[in-house]
Amino acid sequence: MFSKILIANRGEIACRVISTCKRLGIKTVAIYSDIDRASRHTLMADESYLIPGEDPNISYLSSHEIITIAKQTNSEAIHPGYGFLSENAEFAKIVEESGIVFIGPSSDAIATMGLKDRAKSLMEKVGVPVVPGYHAKEQNNLEEIATNIGFPLIIKAIAGGGGRGMRLVDKPDEFQNLLSEAKSEALKFFGNDRVIIEKYIQKPRHIEVQVFGDGNRVIALFERDCSLQRRHQKIIEEAPAPGISSVMRKALCDAAIKTAEAVSYKGAGTVEFIVDTSSGLSENKFYFLEMNTRLQVEHSVTEAILKLDLVEWQLRVAFSGELPLRQDELKIQGHAIEARIYAEDVQSGFLPDSGTIEKIVYPENVRIDTGISEGDKISTYYDPMILKITAFADNRPLVIEALKRALLETHIMGVKTNLDFLNRLLNLSEFSNESFDTGLIGSNIKKLASLRTPTTEVLALASIGILGLSNLNNTSFLTGFTLWKNLRKFVKFSNSQKEFLTEVECLGGTRFLVKVEKNIHEINYENNGWTIDGKNTEFLYWQSKSDFSIISKFKYDFQIKDLLTVSSENSDNNHLVIAPMPGQISEIYVNEGDLVLKGDRLVVLESMKMEHAISANMSGKIESILVSKGQKVDNRELILRIYLKSDDE
Repeated sequence: MFSKILIANRGEIACRVISTCKRLGIKTVAIYSDIDRASRHTLMADESYLIPGEDPNISYLSSHEIITIAKQTNSEAIHPGYGFLSENAEFAKIVEESGIVFIGPSSDAIATMGLKDRAKSLMEKVGVPVVPGYHAKEQNNLEEIATNIGFPLIIKAIAGGGGRGMRLVDKPDEFQNLLSEAKSEALKFFGNDRVIIEKYIQKPRHIEVQVFGDGNRVIALFERDCSLQRRHQKIIEEAPAPGISSVMRKALCDAAIKTAEAVSYKGAGTVEFIVDTSSGLSENKFYFLEMNTRLQVEHSVTEAILKLDLVEWQLRVAFSGELPLRQDELKIQGHAIEARIYAEDVQSGFLPDSGTIEKIVYPENVRIDTGISEGDKISTYYDPMILKITAFADNRPLVIEALKRALLETHIMGVKTNLDFLNRLLNLSEFSNESFDTGLIGSNIKKLASLRTPTTEVLALASIGILGLSNLNNTSFLTGFTLWKNLRKFVKFSNSQKEFLTEVECLGGTRFLVKVEKNIHEINYENNGWTIDGKNTEFLYWQSKSDFSIISKFKYDFQIKDLLTVSSENSDNNHLVIAPMPGQISEIYVNEGDLVLKGDRLVVLESMKMEHAISANMSGKIESILVSKGQKVDNRELILRIYLKSDDE
């Protein structure tokens, strides 16, 4: 076995690889950027080396620097993780030529499967079904080609992945704008703006097969269902795929093996299929989507049902060239589901959030994978995933309940997250009864993404928290001599939709009356727990500057208001276009003086490895543009102004 390897990655996957290496007695070398000086993976590794800079283009994507460090540290192999250089054929080739082992497939296999047009042409040759569409190199007349294919359709970057460089086009008049966005995003993140166009399958399931090869022989480690996605990115994955018959499982696995064998595959890979469920699940209605020539984020669910360590498999195959098990030795046991927890603002269309992780409370009896520690910052330079939670049980109903419980027991302070969204998603009847497809989130988005309305009990607890009374050491100053009357205090706070005004009366000790609208609640701390109106309740309070969060079964985010501040609830700021998050302006579509209609694209903001089009929220004329292409902007920074055009304009 290797004695030392370098991990050319960061965050959760770097920590995941380091954990297995520690168990196997393999020394690890980490690389880190300026932002990651004190990150978990930097501290976990046996050796860590700085590649200066914040931008990943000059740190984690710096092939030359990475190989130089590998040689200096006498690392025998490089593990690329996922993302960054993991599917970069040129990097794999340079590693191979330097005499260092690349823990993954050959550079030729990566090159073939990394370009979707080449991969699909190869699949047609070996008899693996592909989605109807356009996969040729020529990039002229794409609008005419799209019209011939028919709408809706999907534009995909040929070198893309993770939803980047991908756009769903519903109508012909959207094609050119979305094509430009897909090409721009693809060029930035993959260095190649070529795209393919495919017919959109109306009721698809996204099912993928984990494969492992030794360069000659390939085995399938069965399938995963990854249909629950937002913005083309997976957020819930499970294994095995629900509702799959043994006949269909064999057909999927056989097709995946045929795919990998076509490129003499070595190491871990995933063959992704899109399954047409419009007339039910069938072994004759699935199509090759792409092959990911690396370990997937969701590999943990496969590990759970097979009781294997796939990182260990990667290391052993790379070292010895032999597969640890035969196909007939693999047996599915139980069911596993993984949830990805992101720093994102669900109510603002899943825009990534950034900030400092001030507090994390982890659930018990589930697997946690993370590269984040308390005090770490979620940066705009990297993917905003905070952690993964993987639950395992004997069957699907039990594991759904286990994961729902785990999500409720997970608390993250300092940034907005999708925890509540994920819990609602798992509670949908379509998910539990296995009648879902990739459209499940979109068809239930209002139910899933609406702001959870705080009860008057929650507002009462929030009032106690604001006054510092949830900290039992702070109650004495409010319970002393007050001219024979109990002390009363007004409290003003808000969430993103409404302002609240409550009145707290201190009854003495740890007893309080809180008036909320027309309701009065009695809150008390007794027997090492909080009660409200005589009933036990969960109550956690966390404050950060003017923002605070209450956890009482669910998490509620609020902002503290000054009682003297005039409400701006009814102010009209539609004419101001404001950055919804920190990032960099990558495109500006308008000029000062241009007339625009509500919904027209104005600028593109690049943040957290994704591009976000910002559109006009009113019709009018562009009065002033306050940013330039390439400029970095902060959250809530003013980008441009629009004013209503008069009738004679």
